[in-house]
Amino acid sequence: MRGRAARLGTAAAVLGLLVACGAPLCPFAIVTRHPCPGCGLTRATLALAQGHLADALRLHPLSPVMAPLVIAALAYNAAIYVKDGRIAAAEGVQGAWITRLGIALAALMLAVWIARFLGAFGGPVPV
Repeated sequence: MRGRAARLGTAAAVLGLLVACGAPLCPFAIVTRHPCPGCGLTRATLALAQGHLADALRLHPLSPVMAPLVIAALAYNAAIYVKDGRIAAAEGVQGAWITRLGIALAALMLAVWIARFLGAFGGPVPV
């Protein structure tokens, strides 16, 4: 259990360092030079954590909804990984409503992504 916690802590520290340095994390944006549907969510989450709602909404309009869901999923998966060693811990939380929610959120993310390319919500977020 300690080894898993140490590996998870190391991965979190490296990710935190990359975010702090402003390194691009999105493979889609790195390859295409265009924002992906989730581009801006990391920066928006950091803005939300500092209490800057307007900045968060400018970076990604769905950040107040997506950030807590992603943080909760990551925290749940991290806890199960440290406790049981399972990597895909969320598999135990599947159900029809989870699937419908996931599909609805994915469709909403795509709709916002397309709308931003058309100039809505301040246009595409810079990559």
